[in-house]
Amino acid sequence: MKRSVISLAASAALFATITLPAHAELDVATLQKAIEASLASDYPKLDALYKEIHAHPELAFQEVKTAARLAAEMRALGFEVTEKVGRTGLVAIYKNGDGPTIMVRTELDGLPMEEKTGLDYASRDKANWNGREVFVAHSCGHDIHMASWVGTAKTLLGLKDQWRGTLMFIAQPAEEIVAGAKAMLADGLFTRFAKPDIAFALHAGPFSHGTGFYRTGVGSSAADGLDITFHGRGGHGSAPHTTVDPVGIAARFIVEVQSVISREKDPTEFGVVSIGAIHGGTAPNIIPDSVRLSGTIRSYKPEVRAKLHAGIERTAKAAAAMSGAPAPDIRIVEGTKPVMNDPDVVAATAEALKTAFGDKFRVSPPGTASEDFSEYAGAGVPSMMFNIGVYDQESIDAARNGTGPPIPSNHSPLFAPVPKPTIGTGVTAMTLAVLSAFDRHARRK
Repeated sequence: MKRSVISLAASAALFATITLPAHAELDVATLQKAIEASLASDYPKLDALYKEIHAHPELAFQEVKTAARLAAEMRALGFEVTEKVGRTGLVAIYKNGDGPTIMVRTELDGLPMEEKTGLDYASRDKANWNGREVFVAHSCGHDIHMASWVGTAKTLLGLKDQWRGTLMFIAQPAEEIVAGAKAMLADGLFTRFAKPDIAFALHAGPFSHGTGFYRTGVGSSAADGLDITFHGRGGHGSAPHTTVDPVGIAARFIVEVQSVISREKDPTEFGVVSIGAIHGGTAPNIIPDSVRLSGTIRSYKPEVRAKLHAGIERTAKAAAAMSGAPAPDIRIVEGTKPVMNDPDVVAATAEALKTAFGDKFRVSPPGTASEDFSEYAGAGVPSMMFNIGVYDQESIDAARNGTGPPIPSNHSPLFAPVPKPTIGTGVTAMTLAVLSAFDRHARRK
């Protein structure tokens, strides 16, 4: 990877020209000017970093080059960096006197899919995934998160006379398979380094840049993995009566399992079962011996989660029994809990964000996607995750009134954030979130 490391010294003079008050109460307006000055100087290198990472994504637990790239950035800023935490993750620590430890997380991994944005920095990289060669793309926005993460670190160091404590910036692998947070925790994240007083993360999404969403309490769904293999008896496609067709069994299950959602779950409670992959057969005239399918199970509440698990297992067994097939192999893998946003952290952070962005940052309903950032709150760290937008408002308006194409969501091969305003919002919002946490601690003393 070509490297253009962001220098802290390069823009130190910019901060010196902005008079910040002695520490009393967070002066968001003045801090916002300082952040904007930092971004004006640093953005070209952040843009280059973003496009480099976007063009060369790596899959879960394969993020070796990406982690090394971020490690170089953080070392150049003066952070103490430890690599290979949780296999391919990294931890960057910067101490600035006595005070709380504030953690900021970014993800490292991309997705096993082909990018179709047509951008001149689009990914054409491939990797091995479950024994197959696949394209890899940053179609979830983790590249935006990484650029914002580095920009936030740089900005906070330029403002270090405004806070006292320790920055703990972590780059986490394998978020897309909800395994990276657990891997880092198991590798001693909170024992080898420090257990933070507060943790923050952000996520980019398909709404207008310069805007954001946050909420108290449940922020996203729990996610579990589903893997089922239906067994049959293979044979010639011209003689299905001599076979037990696992393709038909799998198709029956895919349709019938949705009745667990519509007829067994309380309709006022959130729950989703989605089948994302089906594998079976080798030729159009051969009925295979087996079909394997995999998917995800999402919910907010433990009791709904348990009901979905039981309904899936019962439906799969019934689908096989109806065809006289052997019992299927059913594997439900517990993934991650819902993100839980701490009320006190949200209240303090929201005050700063609303001062800076006005009504462009608003309270939102819980998200239906899933995030293993929840594991840090589960380990006892008060946490907050918020969302930022990535698209021009004009494009969103055109999609709504039918004069433009639909807006691509995360995980779409067409997902293409507008980098500059999106990264700018990410850096500004996250810097203010961290400063508000330090400020709250200082005023409590």
